[in-house]
Amino acid sequence: MKTKHASLALLITCGLLLIGTVPVNAQTPAPAESPAGEAAKTPAVTHKTLFEQIKEGGWVMFPIGLCSVFTLYLIGDGILRTASKRTSPPQHEAAVKELFRSGDYVGAYNYCKANPSPLTNVLRVGISLLGDGKQATEEGILSELAKENSRLQTWISYLSVIGVCTPMIGLLGTVTGMIKAFATLGSSGIGDPSSLAAAIGEVLVATASGLFIAIPAFGAFYFLRNRSAAAMHHIQDVIASLFRKMPYESMPGVHIGEEQLYAAIPNWVQAPGEAGPATE
Repeated sequence: MKTKHASLALLITCGLLLIGTVPVNAQTPAPAESPAGEAAKTPAVTHKTLFEQIKEGGWVMFPIGLCSVFTLYLIGDGILRTASKRTSPPQHEAAVKELFRSGDYVGAYNYCKANPSPLTNVLRVGISLLGDGKQATEEGILSELAKENSRLQTWISYLSVIGVCTPMIGLLGTVTGMIKAFATLGSSGIGDPSSLAAAIGEVLVATASGLFIAIPAFGAFYFLRNRSAAAMHHIQDVIASLFRKMPYESMPGVHIGEEQLYAAIPNWVQAPGEAGPATE
């Protein structure tokens, strides 16, 4: 797990460093010639890197930058979490099916406990409830399925939060920048319209950056949500095939597993063979 997180962090850092060195508007258009053959005077085109444009966005670029890094992490982590090799490893399926064929439910429980995964976690709960009958077993399986699905969806749902919040953060930066631009305009007048246009262009960087993060975040959210649902459906199919025609009548009251049972006979109920309270 530490190796995976370190690899993701290294990849994100290298990507940010590479993006920061990409020049924007690298080519300067050739000056147009007038009908008389003289070169027309054109304003100089500035060369800005992507890092310099991001810097123009103001203070809101810091939370947007954090959201971008968090988005990359969530996408990578979500892809790993929802992979079939993590949710229902083929070797786990094969081993449990063989134990079920031989009727070794104790061995299947021990195997599931020693090899945790979403599939084996659900199976372990179902096997431990076999002695309580079909209804209790099915209810326990459904409850554990919901728990595993919640574990998969918890981090994926944060992508939706980022997709909603980043455009709002960018819009906040744009509004505050526009307030400053018009405040300057009110104090100095409109003697230089180009400076006002440049200020407006700079503050719009914040909105564009927020949308640039929100669009892939929403796309990744729906992709990973569907991927997680497909993984849970596969687990349900495997469990349904394993518990089909389960001989519950042969295991009444059987307790499989190491979970401690706390429910006991009420202390006000007289045990069989025990003498009642002495009376005068």
